[in-house]
Amino acid sequence: MLQDLVDLGRYPIDRPDSWAYAQLIKDLRRELDLDGCAVLPGFAHKDGLALLLEEADAVAPKAHRSYNRTNAYFTQDDPKLGIGHPVRRFYDRSNAFVPADNFPKSGPLRRIYEFDGFMPFIREALDEPEDRFFRYDDPLADVIINVVEEGQGFPWHFDTNNYTVTLAIQNGEAGGAFEYVPDLRSAEDENFNAVTAVLDGSMIGVRQLDLQPGDLQIFKGRYALHRVAPVEGGKKRYVGIFSFVETEGMCGGVERTRQLYGRVLPHHYEREGLRADQLLD
Repeated sequence: MLQDLVDLGRYPIDRPDSWAYAQLIKDLRRELDLDGCAVLPGFAHKDGLALLLEEADAVAPKAHRSYNRTNAYFTQDDPKLGIGHPVRRFYDRSNAFVPADNFPKSGPLRRIYEFDGFMPFIREALDEPEDRFFRYDDPLADVIINVVEEGQGFPWHFDTNNYTVTLAIQNGEAGGAFEYVPDLRSAEDENFNAVTAVLDGSMIGVRQLDLQPGDLQIFKGRYALHRVAPVEGGKKRYVGIFSFVETEGMCGGVERTRQLYGRVLPHHYEREGLRADQLLD
């Protein structure tokens, strides 16, 4: 059970047959239908947040820190495309991720992810059928923590997974705002013109979100272009990330995995290309 971590009175994910659970699902679906994002304030209560922060502090030194230039798709350059094409536009990225193999089953972050009621709750909120919703089969990326230090952020990008669930654990002293453009592309259309407009500085359709420690966010990041503004001050920004996918056995791509975690396992080569769509990333 998750009483020591999650506010189950406010978010009864352990009581799926209750009226409160049904009402919660209804509210979340409305938010997700509106703009592909829903937030559950204070999902992790004060005592649970303390445990999560203790774990984050302990594993932060194991984060893979990378400083490179990347496009919104985490792909390599394609000289066949025009100079201004989004695939050919690279931006500085300075960030760090603690890989999933640092989080034991007994730890608070993985306990939430693997709790029997958690995945069904997220699936119902997203209104997805059971045969199209699975835990991410990636030994380096199913449960991770993003560590952002002063001056670091994350440029505009799309996620590999259709859905990403994040848990804010600690904010920096300032900065670190989350910005996103919902439904900018689809499984059938990359919509490069709209992506180019955002990369050129257009704020039309851009939404901003300031998550607080303990907040759980459900986000459709596969189709929403999004970024994290640079963090200011000496305090690190910690965000736990839980990943779910629509194809059973799906794993992160080799190139993207190498960029984010600094290493690739045989599992990634075996599962390369196992996707439900043909988008670039």
